[in-house]
Amino acid sequence: MACGAAREGKSDAAALELLPSAPRTMNENKPGGSQNLACVFCRKNDDCPIKYGEKKTNEKWDLTVHYYCLLMSSGIWQRGKEEEGVYGFLIEDIRKEVTRASKLKCSVCKKTGASIGCVAPRCKRSYHFPCGLQKECIFQFTGNFASFCWNHRPVQIITSNNYRDSLPCTICLEFIAPTPTYSVLRSPCCKNAWFHRDCLQVQAINAGVFFFRCTVCNNSDIFQKEMLRMGIHIPEKDASWELEENAYQDLLQHYEHCDVRRCRCKEGRDYNVPDSKWEIKRCQCCGSSGTHLACSSLQSWEQNWECLECRSILYNSGDFQKPKKHTLPNTNVGITDCLLEESSPKLPRQSPGAQRKDLLRQGSKFKRDISTLIIELGFQIKKKAKRLYINKANIWNSALDGFRNQNFNPSYSIEVVYVNENDHFGREHPGSKQEFLCLLMQQLENSPLFEGSLSKNLSLNSQALKENLYYEAGKMLAISLVHGGPSPGFFSKTLFNCLVYGPENTQPILDDVSDFDVAQIIIRINTATNLADLNSLVNECFNYLELIGCLRLITSISDKYMLAKDILVYHVIKRVQAPFESFKQGLKTLGVLEKIQTYPEAFCSIFCHKPENLSAKILSDLFTVRTLSDVQALGFWNSYLQAVEDGKSTVTMEDILIFATGCNSIPPAGFKPTPSIECLHMDFPVGNKCNNSLALPITSTYKEFQENMDFAIKNTLRLEKEENCHFIGP
Repeated sequence: MACGAAREGKSDAAALELLPSAPRTMNENKPGGSQNLACVFCRKNDDCPIKYGEKKTNEKWDLTVHYYCLLMSSGIWQRGKEEEGVYGFLIEDIRKEVTRASKLKCSVCKKTGASIGCVAPRCKRSYHFPCGLQKECIFQFTGNFASFCWNHRPVQIITSNNYRDSLPCTICLEFIAPTPTYSVLRSPCCKNAWFHRDCLQVQAINAGVFFFRCTVCNNSDIFQKEMLRMGIHIPEKDASWELEENAYQDLLQHYEHCDVRRCRCKEGRDYNVPDSKWEIKRCQCCGSSGTHLACSSLQSWEQNWECLECRSILYNSGDFQKPKKHTLPNTNVGITDCLLEESSPKLPRQSPGAQRKDLLRQGSKFKRDISTLIIELGFQIKKKAKRLYINKANIWNSALDGFRNQNFNPSYSIEVVYVNENDHFGREHPGSKQEFLCLLMQQLENSPLFEGSLSKNLSLNSQALKENLYYEAGKMLAISLVHGGPSPGFFSKTLFNCLVYGPENTQPILDDVSDFDVAQIIIRINTATNLADLNSLVNECFNYLELIGCLRLITSISDKYMLAKDILVYHVIKRVQAPFESFKQGLKTLGVLEKIQTYPEAFCSIFCHKPENLSAKILSDLFTVRTLSDVQALGFWNSYLQAVEDGKSTVTMEDILIFATGCNSIPPAGFKPTPSIECLHMDFPVGNKCNNSLALPITSTYKEFQENMDFAIKNTLRLEKEENCHFIGP
């Protein structure tokens, strides 16, 4: 993303054709030029890129702006290409915005021209960008590029302060009070890392998005999200040290000096003649010591050589092995070619695109497999067990009572016991933990806490919010994952991104709107073809738009995009802010949310996507043969799986898995214990969900085997469904 792409929005083709073509040349701040010209927004002639962004002057239109003043103005959007106007902001739009701002008085200096407004609902404060900085406003250089006044700005909240009187800023090392304020920020990933805001901003400008990260733990994703939320501008550019001419030239120089005790070369220790006995060879271990070939009786470059220091380390380590021979580059290669035995840790500066690809490739090394991550979370489960009494006819309330019990600890092992309220004898039956978690997740997916068809978002249910059920839902989901439950698989990408990156950095789409009437309003706004139709629609929906805080002045047809966007953000994100925060707190149970935010790509695969369809091969590989079994029956088993996959049976692959394990999919962490099969002399198959085992019948023909399998599996699952009645909660 180039600098001006920050406020990109969909432009109306017809409107663009009517706009004048903007000049494509900008006057770089020449002495005596734009340095003395005032910004049309803040009316200051200061030239301070770190505070106000670059100062640019368009000579043809006699127009000077600070980049941040332009970027944060509330009524202007980038409608042109990067080379048009100023960073893609069209000259005509800039003039309109200046005119609009001339009618607004700054809440700080009381002068007109306040183009930036606080985004908090019902807040009427407007201000110039420099005035906002003076009053410690927050400007977010991401998402909708929101600005917050001094009363509504986001703050960092910490639960307790166990620190001593002062801690050093990890950038400048000056001591500061470890209390979050406007000028003092705390790292979201390292709780003992504190910074001056000014230090962070300078570092962000110098490092750019590719290298700006926590100075303590080196985290970039979580760190950058929090800093963007708190108003730190992170430009998407090469780091300043990457732009220096010949920045790494010294790294391309290789060591050329003979360090042996007695150098035989009459020309001196620095004499180096390639392809001769006076060619200098470096230590193959450290590369910072050298020898002439003749001085160490080396016959060629292919011979290995270690300096005295490295040789003593190798031999004293006790496991010394002579390194394999390897050919080094010829010494007559130019200095811009490879002159180092190993690749340099820093490479010559690349273009931003190429550099980003390299970083992405490096980042892929740290991608984690979801099953490994779930297993790691499972390490915190203690051997001490907690018994849950579950009524399968009312899974939701049974689980809710169990999890809310004051003696329940989510880190204890879970033992499931099924009970039936209609059983007057009070009998208890051991149950499968994974079956219980699978049924619970099905209840959660179909509960009124979520809305949507396949990809779901949180709904607004006042009764559930009053009963704190959103928190309990997040807690249930976290417990299910850590204890080996199934993939949720029903989250929308928008809901998942809100959890990982924050609602302020997430843009919903029309598919997220499950309310038909709201969706129709958005569609009608987006398809409006002229200003009259758009204003008519706004008047028609006046009460609704006013109620949700999305009523805005419509001055051009292109305003429809921001209006539709505002409605989307309100309906999908702002409307459910309270349920979201409650659900998010529940998901923090057992450290699940933190793990999700650390490895979003891995968790997206199980939160936003259903598990892969089961196949004959998957089930065949899943079940292990427990004992020495009947060879013919095992052959019938493999044939049966293939017939089910080919649709030649009334049973499905999911039915077989449910019959044996109670789950309709393979959990991300796998089954415990591993599913197994054995062959017994019986007429029908038997599934043991507590042990994930399946007993196959031994029959004389395959036809009999298939009929018996179909009959037992189909009727067992039907009876279970009838008995459970599938209560839908909450």
